[in-house]
Amino acid sequence: MKQKTLSDLLKVFIVGLGAVLLIVCVWTIPSFGQSVVKTNSEFAYCYYPWLVFLLIAALPCFISLVLAWLIVDGVGKNNSFTLKNASLLKWISILAAGDAAFFFVMNVIYLFMNMNHPGIALMSLIVVFMGVLISIVAAMLSRLVREAAGLKEESDLTI
Repeated sequence: MKQKTLSDLLKVFIVGLGAVLLIVCVWTIPSFGQSVVKTNSEFAYCYYPWLVFLLIAALPCFISLVLAWLIVDGVGKNNSFTLKNASLLKWISILAAGDAAFFFVMNVIYLFMNMNHPGIALMSLIVVFMGVLISIVAAMLSRLVREAAGLKEESDLTI
């Protein structure tokens, strides 16, 4: 598969992922929260804090998709191993780690404020671990791309 074709497929995947994330943020989360409030009115005070929390937690995901688009665009232009791509991967790593930490801290805070169930707090650890995993993988890729960019620059200077 050619690099341009691979880049175009990844762009389609990024757009699809962004669309799914937008649908989840705009329609699924609010409607699920409203149905919980309708069936259990004692949780009505939790609706808006949780809605704001989840929407804020989604912002780094959208920013990471934009950064991934920039990386994939560079790959499509045959600029795979550049310091710019390494820097963008580092930012994705930072965003994922920050989002995972924010998600964990807010779940614990909501648990102590009696706005979260212990089972939900435990299940949210899956999201936290996935965020940490994404952060570690992006940091590792950033380092590898940075090293490859250095080797490429040395190779270009010797020829």
